[in-house]
Formats: sequence, C-alpha cells, structure tokens
Amino acid sequence: MRSKVFVPFDVDWLAPPEIHDSLHHIPMSEPTQRFSQRVDDYAKYRPSYPSAAAAILRDECGLEPGAPIADIGSGTGIFSRLLLRQGFRVIGVEPNREMREAGTRQLRCYPLYQSWDGRSEETGLPDRTLEAITAAQAFHWFDRSATRREFRRILKPGGWVYIIWNHRRMEGSAFQRAYECLLEEFGTDYHQVDHQGPSRSDFAEFIGDSHVESRIFPNRQDCNWEQLRGRLLSCSYVPAPGDPDCLTMLRRLEQIFLQHHISNRVTLEYDTRVFWGRIA
Repeated sequence: MRSKVFVPFDVDWLAPPEIHDSLHHIPMSEPTQRFSQRVDDYAKYRPSYPSAAAAILRDECGLEPGAPIADIGSGTGIFSRLLLRQGFRVIGVEPNREMREAGTRQLRCYPLYQSWDGRSEETGLPDRTLEAITAAQAFHWFDRSATRREFRRILKPGGWVYIIWNHRRMEGSAFQRAYECLLEEFGTDYHQVDHQGPSRSDFAEFIGDSHVESRIFPNRQDCNWEQLRGRLLSCSYVPAPGDPDCLTMLRRLEQIFLQHHISNRVTLEYDTRVFWGRIA
C-alpha cells in the first residue's frame, strides 16, 4: 500500500503537484504509454467537445461553480478546459507523464486546475471528496471492475459519473469513407482498440444502475492539410513517424485530401455522446 500525504481538502484542496509527484510513483502498463510520442499532435489536433456537453454537469446534475471534479484520463486537458470554463475545480488525473505535463502547460492559466499522477483504478485521491468524475475519450482503457470500486471510494455520496466520447462518423461523405478505408488499411491494431466508444448498456453495467441519462451532440472538425495529418498521427493505432509504413500512409492521406478538399479544407464529423448517472 502506497503512503498518502494530503493537505486538508478544504484548505489547499490537495497537496501541491510537486509534493505528490515525489511521493507517488505509479508504474505504467502498456496502454498508458501508447500516446507518449504523440503528445504534440494530440494536444494540437484532437477535436474538442461541444461546450453544451460540459454544461450538463451544471444544468442537469446541479453542480455549482467551484465543485470538485476529477477528470480521469485527462490527457492534454482538452475536456478539462471545458470544465474549467464552467467554473468547476478540476483535478486532471493522468498516468502518462508526457500527456500530463502537456495538460499542465495547456491549462496553466486556470487557477482551479491541478494535475495529478494517477490511474482510474488507483487515483490516490482522498475518500469521498468529489462531486463528479468525468472521463473523455478514456473509458475504453479502464479496468472497469477496479475502477468502479475506486470511483465509489472517492465520490461523495450522490456524486455523478459522466463520460463523453467523440464518435467519428464513418459514412456521410466520400471523404469520410476514404478516411475510414485508410485506417482499415494502415491501422496497426485499429479493430482491437475500442475507438468507437462505450454504449449506453456498457455505462449502465459500469455504474450498476439501469437509470442512465444520455445525450448526443453534433460535432465537427474542419481541417487543412497540416491539421488532418496531425489528427491522423495523434491516433495510437496507426504507424508513428519512423515506422516504415508511416510515410506510405501519409502519402495516401495526401491523395485523399487532394481528391476531396474544398477550399483546402476537409471535414471530420462526429456524434458527441454523453452518458451520466450515479454509481449504485
């Protein structure tokens, strides 16, 4: 059992990150390392989420400004930023050092943000301190049984669990079909990674309650060539720069872009899916 040292929660909220990092070293298994060499592309080129989706925690769950939320698998802070803009106090829990440091840089202007070295099944956070837990594009990496136990431990009674996922549309335009074919051809473990996200029944099983609220928002990402290239390279299931197949893949992507662009831009369309509820 790792020792835990905390400043009282209602004083400085949590121990400063430099103290935490010196006390808690969490070994990273392979899934947590997948994005270590893709951090820059991830931070720059991954799509964000509709701001109305983050407002659900305020409007539907009744959270007040300053409410403490842990954003689990926070990565480079894409969704944490939207939570901070709602006025919430956010702990970005991320096991990958490179991603965590990028999130800290991205969100350094937000005084209510704190970066935290932890995993979904072992966050290292105090008992019963959070009003909500969020996970954006991260649920598929969780050890669900262990994570459920951990969420029950760190949530206040009646606290919320909220997951959000950008589900990329594979049809709808010739460009999107061609992009999907590219992933089928060059993806290293494209079908092994649950890149399409959890279902309503997955979430209901996770929280142990069939009463699940959900919503779907349209979302889109307009890309020039540089942005499309970076978006592709941000994916953990495609060849990375230096891989012999990467150059061939990028040449094929450029052909697709040149064939389908309008005014030097193409569009990736998403259905942003949100599920929220309370753990039974």
